[in-house]
Amino acid sequence: MRYSGLNDFLNSSPEALAKGPVAMIFVEDLVEVDSTVRHHQNAGFKEVLVFAPDALELPSALEVDIHRIDYDMSAPNATQTAVNKVIEAAPKVWLYYCYNAEYLFHPFCETRSIAELLAFHTEERRNGVLSYVVDLYADDLGHYPNAVSLENAWMDKSGYYALGRPDLENDGHPKERQLDFFGGLRWRFEEHIPALRRKIDRIALFRARPGLKLAADHTFNDEEYNTYACPWHNNITVAIASFRTAKALKSNAGSTFDIPTFKWHNSTEFEWSSKQLLDLGLMEPGQWF
Repeated sequence: MRYSGLNDFLNSSPEALAKGPVAMIFVEDLVEVDSTVRHHQNAGFKEVLVFAPDALELPSALEVDIHRIDYDMSAPNATQTAVNKVIEAAPKVWLYYCYNAEYLFHPFCETRSIAELLAFHTEERRNGVLSYVVDLYADDLGHYPNAVSLENAWMDKSGYYALGRPDLENDGHPKERQLDFFGGLRWRFEEHIPALRRKIDRIALFRARPGLKLAADHTFNDEEYNTYACPWHNNITVAIASFRTAKALKSNAGSTFDIPTFKWHNSTEFEWSSKQLLDLGLMEPGQWF
């Protein structure tokens, strides 16, 4: 069903937010929207909300199974404004957000649904799931000028690292169980990326509650939501395989001519499997076996 805006959706279909998990997909351009929607439907999300411009055309068979919300992603703070409104409308519901040409992977996703993962995570008394955004890019930019190819997707197999997240209210001492993660194209081409956008971590999966707010840096106003583990053991983490940075670098006039290829000696073909991401240490099952 299509809605004229977020308020129209919230007023017309409150039942869509009655039970999760609910996926929110923010459409920044018209690249691979269909595949993004289908991927998250197959992952097991109960409802899929697609925030999209008028120019987007979807197959009728696909659009009938989603909630399409007319939305302007060029507006300031567009993502967090929408996410925070949905949080207010869906307390206690597990939510997820991503952009088009991004694909969620979780441990054992080939045989276990996202609902199963979140059921276990809830039993662990955890309300947020740390998500690493793993950059994907096409192998041949001459053939794929927007850097997007599902059939010829590559990724970096190394070059990822973490730094302690400073607590500016505590003399800059590192925050407990919080890290800033870096790597991929945002690290290799950092001269083209604003400093505040170089991190690759998000809390993309989280349980809504009253008063919870998402900030522009993909963190929440509840510090426990931003942690990578609970105090007593490691928790599940997930990965979002994303063409978003590659698209941006090749569509930006200030960077596109400086990048003839994204491939380097640490590139490896993306296998579209959770095992590859687990083997590379880009997500972990925690205590979930």
